[in-house]
Amino acid sequence: MTENVDVVLIGGGIMSATLGTLLHELQPEWKIVAFERLSDVAQESSNPWNNAGTGHAALCELNYMPQQGDAPLDPAKAVSINEQFQQSRQFWSSLVDKGVLDAPSTFINATPHMTFVRGEKDVAYLKARYEVLKEQPLFAGIEYSEDSRVINQWAPLLMQHRRKGEPFAATRVPAGTDVDFGALTHQLFDHLTASGVELRTNHEVRSLKKQKDGGWLVKYRTTVGRTPNEIKARFVFVGAGGWALKLLQNSGIPEIRGYGVFPIGGQFLKTTNPKVVAQHKAKVYSQASVGAPPMSVPHLDTRVVGGEASLMFGPFATFSPKFLKNGSMLDIVSQVRAHNLMPMLQVAVKNPDLITYLVGELLKNHAKKVDSLRTFMPTAKDEDWTLIDAGQRAQVMKKDPKKGGILQFGTEVVSSADGSIAGLLGASPGASTAVPIMLQLLKTCFPAEYAGWEPELRALIPTFGEMLNKDAALAEESTAATAATLGINA
Repeated sequence: MTENVDVVLIGGGIMSATLGTLLHELQPEWKIVAFERLSDVAQESSNPWNNAGTGHAALCELNYMPQQGDAPLDPAKAVSINEQFQQSRQFWSSLVDKGVLDAPSTFINATPHMTFVRGEKDVAYLKARYEVLKEQPLFAGIEYSEDSRVINQWAPLLMQHRRKGEPFAATRVPAGTDVDFGALTHQLFDHLTASGVELRTNHEVRSLKKQKDGGWLVKYRTTVGRTPNEIKARFVFVGAGGWALKLLQNSGIPEIRGYGVFPIGGQFLKTTNPKVVAQHKAKVYSQASVGAPPMSVPHLDTRVVGGEASLMFGPFATFSPKFLKNGSMLDIVSQVRAHNLMPMLQVAVKNPDLITYLVGELLKNHAKKVDSLRTFMPTAKDEDWTLIDAGQRAQVMKKDPKKGGILQFGTEVVSSADGSIAGLLGASPGASTAVPIMLQLLKTCFPAEYAGWEPELRALIPTFGEMLNKDAALAEESTAATAATLGINA
């Protein structure tokens, strides 16, 4: 007989782990089953070496606050991202207090967030950005300097052997973080499985079929032995990274029409040389290259994984037709449908700079990539740095009523009209904003239950439903409380 459950989660990443944890807290009696096609969770985009580990709060990422001609800089997007990350911090803090998560240092560590730019134009922009953000309560404590001595104190590797007379500037927010989303994902799933949620690794979902009663028939098979089976669920979440598009297309929901994805891989330079690592404790972002997607903004990051610190620089774009590191070479072709072909072709025509950028990146060898690092760290030595392959990012392409096909940056939830199935497409800020993304999904897909869940959600996220940036006192109180619980006091 076909197994019946309340919820099926497809994919063993931070999104499924977050949604599963929320649902288990809200409805502990619901039967939840999670499927992961690999042998363990957090092996794709949630793996610490497949992402930059930045707790995205728009403290240092310039692409959340771009210059639009001569218009004044608008902090709205940066503030929105920061608000969302504060919800994640509050949720994690509550789970630490409840004993769901281990010691905070196993997944989050205090790491200042910096922005470093060169050239008169970018210096003027960064100063203007600072002047706007310093007035925002969630950006309290942001610092700005054009003084090499000050910047040298913040991040010595940026200033050593720097050419004299070169205009440069930096901002710094001491209250930034480094997050190991792999460790966080594992801890959430460990708690879920200990609480009765079933996790089936080495199980690949093959098809999704809507049933007359409104539920979904999920057909799957084991990756070893290829044994087929099926399960029926009232609600399905597709958190399968780049494969989410393929499964949503398979489901037949009309809401996925017009969507496609463009896969972009990445590499990072990494060093564990203790003499180098000891001189840099920060995440330093700069401006993206012309034509580069926002996810390719160069940054020199402190990473803490398994208690050990290292430095990463990148990303350097690579190309593979696969939607996942462990995907299929046919992914980019198999996504094509009559309804998304034209939008994807329009994206290709409208973004020649992106193609030029990708070609340029593919032509870089190890030495050229270390040369790129030297714009941040003039003293970088080739022998200290090795290349590691990061995860695949599936950038969303979709139909736009006014612009035709557009390349959509960020993350996007696609759900059916009846709320019985939903999936997540896109990339950064992704993991950092998993909690607010899943809260919105709950509101969209469970309208009948949502009002009844709000008291428990407020217990888990104390400022649930409030905007911190509109209340300086509340913003200070909330950030201080989560910093204390998570051990990330600057």
